[in-house]
Amino acid sequence: MSISTDRPVLVAGASGFVGSHTARLLVQQGRKVRVLLRKSSKTEALQGLDVEIVHGDVLDPASLRAAMQGCSSVFYSVVDPRFWLSDVTPIYRNNVEGLVNAMDAALAAGIQRFIFTSSMGTLGFNPDGPVTEDIPFNWRDRASAYILARLEAENQLLRYCREKGLPGIALCVANTYGPEDYQPTPHGNMLWEVSRGQMRYTLDAAAPTVDIRDVAQAALLAEQHGRIGERYIIANEYIHNREFCSMAAALRGHPPLKLIPLPLAAGIATVAEFVFKLTGRKDYMVRRDAVFLSNAFKQMDHGKASRELHWQPRPIAETIRDAVAWFEQREKSGVGPHAH
Repeated sequence: MSISTDRPVLVAGASGFVGSHTARLLVQQGRKVRVLLRKSSKTEALQGLDVEIVHGDVLDPASLRAAMQGCSSVFYSVVDPRFWLSDVTPIYRNNVEGLVNAMDAALAAGIQRFIFTSSMGTLGFNPDGPVTEDIPFNWRDRASAYILARLEAENQLLRYCREKGLPGIALCVANTYGPEDYQPTPHGNMLWEVSRGQMRYTLDAAAPTVDIRDVAQAALLAEQHGRIGERYIIANEYIHNREFCSMAAALRGHPPLKLIPLPLAAGIATVAEFVFKLTGRKDYMVRRDAVFLSNAFKQMDHGKASRELHWQPRPIAETIRDAVAWFEQREKSGVGPHAH
């Protein structure tokens, strides 16, 4: 079934990295784009884009129904990424309950496609080779509250597709990098710090990566070609931190970074967590589960996305180069995180 491209589409979570790039690409393709933002959302990533802004919140069902009125598709990229929270209630509420509210609204509005930005964290581990979409989730005992909330959200989406007829598609997205990272994201900020020579050490770890522009491309391709009730791995190169950081550092003439062995990092995190708990500190980012996740994800097979969505991601070297060039330009114009 071909999707109506003359009706508006709604991008939820459009102030974020994935959502803003999705909105930008939709606008470039001449689509009518409506974006759902909270009144408190920063809008810098949407500056200059021809979009209709509607205010609302995924925890406010009435605002979702109003935002989806007359839309053909919903691109849903709302995520609460605060894995460091000691009280995990908001993580579950924002990532799971918010999605359920949006899916209910989409069913009521007769939406034709509901493209959900999920996470590679919902995929199972495969000790025998690349990860595919077919491997069931098999590491619950090691998963953090954040990962379990993302898993529950994706499971709810697939259940809505099976039982309620939601025309939903899930994209399991790897670590994103690229230009126009206005927040900036923790990954993007790390890349910029490395390129500036401000970071001299990195974990002896590796992870799957993907260009943010290719994630947006995947979302639009999924709208047109994706099979309802399916999930697609949106991950490109699996790369070691040493190689990744060396590419970024070399762009501005800095030497390669030194490696911190994972057991040492885990030891430091264990001691830090103990001290934080003892002193009653909450919401800390130095955590054992963060060290574990830094090296947990292995090679991922995006063959299904290539075959069914015709998705062709660009090489990571291009992503690193473009991201650093964008941060540099931003710094020169006096608006970047380290502008003078």
